[in-house]
Amino acid sequence: MRVIPSLLLFCLLLLLLPSIEMKKKGKGRGLKGARHKLTRDRVRVRGARRHNRSGPSGLISINCLESAEFGEVFVDCQDQHLSSIPTSNTWSKNPKHLLLARNQIKVLHDGAFLGYESLNSLDLQQNQISLVEEGAFQGLTQLTTLLLQHNRLQTLSEEALIPIPNLHYLRLYDNPWNCLCPMDSLVRTLQVPSNRNLGNYARCAEPIRLKNMKLKHMDPELLCKESDPASDQQNPKDLMEPSPIRIKPDATTVCFTYFYPQIRMDCSNQGLTEVPTGIPDNVAHVDLSHNSISHLKTRDFHAARSLRTLNLSNNKMEDLDTGSLTGLLHLRELDLSNNNLHFVQHGVLEDLYFLSHLKLGGNPWVCDYSIQYMVYWLSLHPRVSHSGLVCHSPPEHAGERVEEYVHSYNRECPKDRQQSRPDQDQTDPALWNTPMEVQGELEEEELEPSALRMPEKYQIFRLS
Repeated sequence: MRVIPSLLLFCLLLLLLPSIEMKKKGKGRGLKGARHKLTRDRVRVRGARRHNRSGPSGLISINCLESAEFGEVFVDCQDQHLSSIPTSNTWSKNPKHLLLARNQIKVLHDGAFLGYESLNSLDLQQNQISLVEEGAFQGLTQLTTLLLQHNRLQTLSEEALIPIPNLHYLRLYDNPWNCLCPMDSLVRTLQVPSNRNLGNYARCAEPIRLKNMKLKHMDPELLCKESDPASDQQNPKDLMEPSPIRIKPDATTVCFTYFYPQIRMDCSNQGLTEVPTGIPDNVAHVDLSHNSISHLKTRDFHAARSLRTLNLSNNKMEDLDTGSLTGLLHLRELDLSNNNLHFVQHGVLEDLYFLSHLKLGGNPWVCDYSIQYMVYWLSLHPRVSHSGLVCHSPPEHAGERVEEYVHSYNRECPKDRQQSRPDQDQTDPALWNTPMEVQGELEEEELEPSALRMPEKYQIFRLS
């Protein structure tokens, strides 16, 4: 009787053994654990996916910088290879300024900026935008600045701007505008006197009869006027115009302007041979590096009263006029490195009261008397941190710090001596034994004191 319960217990153990082994291999998870793992992985992928309103969603990587300046939130998404507008819930706080310059956005679809109702500025320059739908800016009632320059826009309807009632600054230049009838409403809006900062510098690219006409100044009646077939068949030689008088380039068209957090103009690598005109008076930073500017002229920066940093490095600068930096009272940083400067004229730096950083390296400084002004000015402004002031010539001073050269120059300079300068009559042999020489000897003999000479009636005494 005792054997039967033992056999039953043994059989029960055999039946339970496979289930125990299965639990060991799966670590207690089984099918339910596998389903949980699959669900978790899907959530992780979904979290890495960014949805947008200007195109189909896709797996993209956003590495934007969120920051606060002057109590306002900035979102900097420049140079992120974005092809669409990220949704507003991507950010931790509602941004006031959205920087989307230098991306790959091609179309702004209806509702692209829903959720961005608190935006004050929107920077979309240097993209590939060729189409803006009429409802693209829906909800941007607080927007004051819209930058669309340096894109591929050929036409834009006034209806696209209606949702932006507080728009004060609109940049549209450097777009291939096709000035035909669909542009009529936009051109008339830009020419309203109260819209003085909307669409400045934008020009027609087509048709040929309107090419280079400014949208602000052209006659809107010409947009819907049919072209004359006879004029289109004219000989191209008859259409040739004399070459215009060469004028200085305009900074607003050749430079990239960024408004936030401070107004900055990037004019680097533009092939400039001189400082462009039209630098705004409120610009804080100007980059003119990597051009071919050889001469800084008087009043080149006379309007840039708010300038804080000026980069003139990697040009061909040989000369700075005395008044070239006049008026830059607030300039903090000046970069003159990698040019062809031998010295700086006296007075060039006199207005730079608040300068704190000065870069001078990479110039062939000539260590002679003309270099002393620079050292003298730096000695009067000890708070200016400078670098690169090293002698390039003459060979005996090459590699020597200019300050050391000037100090050694002053040490070797002879002290002033009150020595009587030899008279030319005494040093010129041709005048020896001449009547004049004899007369001089006679005069000296007459002036010699004599015991027999009677004292004069009046005598002069020197009182010490």
